[in-house]
Amino acid sequence: MPMTSFIAADFDIPMGLNEPDFTVRPLTIHDAVKDYDAVMSTRMRLAGLFGPADAWPTADLSLEQNLIDLAWHQKEFQIRRSFAYTVMRPDESQCLGCVYVEPSPKRGYDAQLFFWVRNSEHETGLEARLDSALRRWLTDAWAFKRVARPGRDIDWLEWQALADV
Repeated sequence: MPMTSFIAADFDIPMGLNEPDFTVRPLTIHDAVKDYDAVMSTRMRLAGLFGPADAWPTADLSLEQNLIDLAWHQKEFQIRRSFAYTVMRPDESQCLGCVYVEPSPKRGYDAQLFFWVRNSEHETGLEARLDSALRRWLTDAWAFKRVARPGRDIDWLEWQALADV
């Protein structure tokens, strides 16, 4: 997919957003330990996040493998191919989840969005607050016309049945 079809070369990528109870900022290798804790404590709920057959994260995911994954996300961000963000407490003491903004593989959508919050925050309503903030952010800070939220706003079977780009 040509890069210009996802993000224009002159578009300033949003560096995140600040809310009273969380901050969204680019995910980097420096987040590996906190991210790993959040991922592994939420592992069972994360299965299928990126599609029904997706097994990430596996029970044997190591901190080293997580670091490699974060390095890949960081590089993808640098080359403007996809954008992974961490969701942190405002004081940076704990990773609360992640947000992924990626090119859409389906016609009719500019991008696709995935996000999750750690188990310990799921019952606090953080997921709904993050969802609301992300909807505003995608409208106000990004240049997308239509963003898909597979598994949330569109059922996986319906999503998979759509024509590819």
